[in-house]
Amino acid sequence: MAEEKERKGEKKYKYSVIVPTYNERLNIALIVYLIFKHLRDVDFEIIVVDDGSPDGTQEIVKQLQDLYGEDRILLRARAKKLGLGTAYIHGLKHATGDFVVIMDADLSHHPKYLPSFIKKQLETNASIVTGTRYVKGGGVHGWNLMRKLTSRGANVLAQTLLWPGVSDLTGSFRLYKKSVLEDVISSCVSKGYVFQMEMIVRATRKGYHIEEVPITFVDRVFGTSKLGGSEIVEYLKGLVYLLLTT
Repeated sequence: MAEEKERKGEKKYKYSVIVPTYNERLNIALIVYLIFKHLRDVDFEIIVVDDGSPDGTQEIVKQLQDLYGEDRILLRARAKKLGLGTAYIHGLKHATGDFVVIMDADLSHHPKYLPSFIKKQLETNASIVTGTRYVKGGGVHGWNLMRKLTSRGANVLAQTLLWPGVSDLTGSFRLYKKSVLEDVISSCVSKGYVFQMEMIVRATRKGYHIEEVPITFVDRVFGTSKLGGSEIVEYLKGLVYLLLTT
């Protein structure tokens, strides 16, 4: 098989999967297992960026390193919570892949979609492939009506004001060409919930080719959601900021 690919001139790419964590002791082992299960024929590494979780997340990751190898699972911890945007920047510094996947550790992003992301990128040569809940085949499971309305309303508002050309601005399950992620992330200023929206808006303004893959978002099974009223206020502030600066 390797010889056949070599004859066809196909390059075997490496993928770096960045997983930010905070108090994900109950989820991290399962998410790692599922990534290995669904990327069996892919060269990849998992970079866990843990923000000083007090629940023992890092101890579980170290056990996973013993099982899978420190070359496949990299623990790149930080002393405290410093924001999602800086977590990706921190993880990106240690990424050795040609492509970088960013995903949550709480099982809301199922690794079964990763092969579809990779396939879509290879077929279209997209700079970014993003998972979307808001096209045919996508959806949300486990949210109450208010949460669904809040998320949908946030996306509709952003679509109306910013015209990003992407159906799911607040999603955080994406695959980037590494060079594209480095470029886009360097121009972002947000650190919290609005960070994902700024990333995709900046990428659109820079003219990068973005493709979408439908996904079903599943609300976390273990642990507590980190989205609250303060994040919604931050989102609205970020929306105004992007409207004025992009």
